[in-house]
Amino acid sequence: MHRVDCLDSVEAVLQAEATAVFGLIALARTQRTVIEGICALILERCGDGQPGRLVATGVGKAGIIARKLSATFASTGTPSFFLHPTEARHGDLGMVQPSDVVMALSNSGASEEVVALLPSLSHIGVPVTALVGKADSPLGRHAQLTLSIGDVIEACPLGLAPSASTTALLALGDALALTVQRSRQLTPEQYARYHPGGALGRRLMTCREVMRSQERVAAVSPQTTVLEGLQATSKARSGCVVLVDPTGRLLGIFTDGDLRRVLGRSSDAAAVLHAPVAQFATQPCRAVLGDDLLQTALRLCAEKKLNELPVIDRENRLLGLIDLQDLVERGFAITP
Repeated sequence: MHRVDCLDSVEAVLQAEATAVFGLIALARTQRTVIEGICALILERCGDGQPGRLVATGVGKAGIIARKLSATFASTGTPSFFLHPTEARHGDLGMVQPSDVVMALSNSGASEEVVALLPSLSHIGVPVTALVGKADSPLGRHAQLTLSIGDVIEACPLGLAPSASTTALLALGDALALTVQRSRQLTPEQYARYHPGGALGRRLMTCREVMRSQERVAAVSPQTTVLEGLQATSKARSGCVVLVDPTGRLLGIFTDGDLRRVLGRSSDAAAVLHAPVAQFATQPCRAVLGDDLLQTALRLCAEKKLNELPVIDRENRLLGLIDLQDLVERGFAITP
């Protein structure tokens, strides 16, 4: 077995791939019209109420990159799916519509499985864009818009295994996806719709998405007695009652902790239980808007040591309640 210096080898591979990506900057300037055309085509046809989807396709390592790019487009506001070229020839072409946009990836531009799809895509009437190494390849010549990564030298010591070329395809595809996202002016709230799971999605969720509502909120009038309020919290399995006026506008809040403090100061527990809850409630109280990010609510809870926080609309009408215990049970990390 031939011994190699692992660090030297790793550095050489990283340098080769970095060179391929860095070279795209100058190359992109010479293809400005193509880049603008691809972005415009995607924006005109896909997302924002349009019926089209971005159909990413490729075979081998380029196919893996195409699958990843499809996921990136989909997560940033452009409906997209990956079409395997072999499966496409056995029925999956039925998923492609004339309103879509195809993005085909192939460093050689001559991958048999991808090139074989081109007549069928033409028959469907869907525009084809291509990310290739050679613009004058069969795929490059057929595509409506062709974007080249240039003549990339692979990092593989044999110069054969796709490495620097797939890195360049990935970088260029990401650049297109994120440029389209920037053009859409996607807001954090819109982005959150596509990422409801995991830590990323949780950071971007709105208060409306995580609040408890309707029968799970003990909403009462100011004249409700403390005892009746306790019965309402038991029914809602909540740690507080929220006071509202006849139109549903938020007036205040009375928590379990408030009750303990009131009883601790009083020598007549019965009088407290039969008094109007408004007598002891915090009025007005802190609240967040339904469209506020959950992180805004969590920061407020941490700063003011709150366990429950009403959620309102812009007219101060009660929408629901954020209960930290609910979030803990759902796996949210609640940090002080």
